[in-house]
Amino acid sequence: MRGVTQGQPPPLRARVGSSQADVQSRVFQTQFRIGRAADCEFPVQSDYVSRYHAQVYFAEGSWWLKDLGSLNGLYQNGQRLEALPVRAGQAVMVRLGIEGPFLSLDVEAVAAPTPPQPAAPQPSDQNAAIAKALEHYLGPRDGPVGEHTMMVRQAVKQIEKQIEKKVETKKTKRYRWVVHALIVALAAVGGLAYYLRQETGKQEAVAQQLFYTMKALDVDLASVEKLVLAANTPEASERIRQLQQRRREAEKQYDQFLASHRIGDAKLSEQDRLILRVTRIFGECELTAPKGYLAEVKDYIARWQASERMRKAVEKARERGYDTFIAQQFLAQGLPPQFFYLAMQESNFDEYISGPKTYKGYAKGMWQFIPETALKYGLQPGPLFEEPRADPADDRHQWQKATQAAATYIKDLYTTDAQASGLLVMASYNWGEDKVLKLIRSLPPNPGQRNFWALLEKYRDQLPQETYDYVFYIVSASVIGENPRLFGFQWDNPLAGAGR
Repeated sequence: MRGVTQGQPPPLRARVGSSQADVQSRVFQTQFRIGRAADCEFPVQSDYVSRYHAQVYFAEGSWWLKDLGSLNGLYQNGQRLEALPVRAGQAVMVRLGIEGPFLSLDVEAVAAPTPPQPAAPQPSDQNAAIAKALEHYLGPRDGPVGEHTMMVRQAVKQIEKQIEKKVETKKTKRYRWVVHALIVALAAVGGLAYYLRQETGKQEAVAQQLFYTMKALDVDLASVEKLVLAANTPEASERIRQLQQRRREAEKQYDQFLASHRIGDAKLSEQDRLILRVTRIFGECELTAPKGYLAEVKDYIARWQASERMRKAVEKARERGYDTFIAQQFLAQGLPPQFFYLAMQESNFDEYISGPKTYKGYAKGMWQFIPETALKYGLQPGPLFEEPRADPADDRHQWQKATQAAATYIKDLYTTDAQASGLLVMASYNWGEDKVLKLIRSLPPNPGQRNFWALLEKYRDQLPQETYDYVFYIVSASVIGENPRLFGFQWDNPLAGAGR
């Protein structure tokens, strides 16, 4: 290559975008990183892009693209890859995440300067718009493009082939105007589709803002209730009532906005909608759920379907009145009654169970309190607290008293940095609040970026698989519980009569 000295990397052009309209293009001659983090040399803001997603570097006479252990991964033709070379004359295109933006890498030749060319005549505004549309849909075909653009290009290509087959060469010119008219029409449709996508994005951004305003009220309400209920004054009760009213109004506004703008894919199945509704009940925004979330919850639903465990546990709870009492205790705290399924995951509603030994002692009872937390919430461990067996003198085995303590404990977790996210609360309950909150506090303080999705993206490798399973088992059980027959279970919602 002319102009490149021995050992000096040739310039590399990197393009990133989801469509032709939003492509970023930069040229590098030194190594660089791609990701959402501000200190990446090529920052890309997309939900599918990890903070430090990939690195491009020069080694052994060639540029290389390498995944930096990102959660979202690099994909080429649907296959995940770790690294690949980028050689001169062989442009590389991958996706940042399975459905994320395209990344195109192309080694550029250093060409000799060319003499200046006379300026081309400027078209009129109308012609310029048509020229831009033609360039967009029939321009260079090796860059990242959206699905609509690709569909238009394929359609035009098929039309060209049909014309070549059926029309004699001397008559081809007659049909060019037909092709051009079709191209302009398709370009107009593409423009409309792009506009609608932009408007949908704006509407979803407004909806997310409404949701996290609602979440901020949840955090305020939980904190205020904790502080002022002890005062037990009319003023304290009125303050809580006002916050509760504002919270109801915020949720009503959010629901109305979703309905009026038809946000939420109408193509979703009834099961999908139920999964997202339960997710929202637990305090996570259904509009920001990561790709693959629905499939993951369905995988855990399938695990429940393959076992008799849930059926037997729910039958036991209903026979002994656990369902109504547990739901009422959580509703009294202003919490989702679906935390009923946390007890099921912990113990299968066995009030006399003793769990495995931890570094803080044996967990016992339906809610599996360790001695330290039990004491904090008014449960007195019995004389056999160091033995892995039932102890009649241990308050943790008194399921009603333990349920009241569990509801209070979970309410307190809601007021921490968990930002009123039920999924973060579940993780804290299982792994230990100190461990989870330490990770949460490293995330931005606003609820939009401090949630279970953000925790998974940044710290999935640190979160124990047991805790990950724990959260998804509870969420999936809650989904089933809302409509058991929809998932093949022959019983009704055990919480239906809880006065929700």
